[in-house]
Amino acid sequence: MQPLSGNLFIISAPSGAGKSTLIQALLKKHADMQLSVSHTTRAPRAGEQNGVHYHFTTVEDFKARIANNEFLEWAEVFGNYYGTSRNAIYQQLSQGIDVFLDIDWQGARQIRAQEPATIGIFILPPSLPELEQRLNQRGTDSAEVIAGRMAKAQDEMSHADEYDYLIINDELSEALQQMEQIVLSQRHSLASQQHRHSALLDQLLAKDTK
Repeated sequence: MQPLSGNLFIISAPSGAGKSTLIQALLKKHADMQLSVSHTTRAPRAGEQNGVHYHFTTVEDFKARIANNEFLEWAEVFGNYYGTSRNAIYQQLSQGIDVFLDIDWQGARQIRAQEPATIGIFILPPSLPELEQRLNQRGTDSAEVIAGRMAKAQDEMSHADEYDYLIINDELSEALQQMEQIVLSQRHSLASQQHRHSALLDQLLAKDTK
């Protein structure tokens, strides 16, 4: 496998905390950052495009990929399978692209067991009432579904201490700035710079052979 000059980031949050909004805002500012596109066996929803929102596939194909160890992480959720392609992630990282994985804490554990250098960022809402208000403002879920999301949120947030960074998404612009600072500072870590500028370092540190 080629040296991985890009960084792999896991972004997790309870539904309604603003994770997707933050990721998309950051991607608009930086062309050398990408969101991983997962494989799934669920049917496409209205407006979803294959290869853009998900790689849609069959249960048979997905299980064959599991058997071939093609996923960095995978899970079955409500009868549908979701997984992150190992090859696609490594190809992007080897090109110096920073990749974001929009996954939950369970997927994060699977990823970090294989790639310990992965950076985890957890997004929290400023309060539970604010989280519930954001879910209601979406206007897409019933009261019953929202109640279920709120119940699940506290369990998800209890795993925030497994991550490297914590962002409180109260003001979007401030949270975006914090997330950008984390990503950019990681690019300048010693390990990242050694991968990105290996040729330059070899030249600068080469002993005079004359």
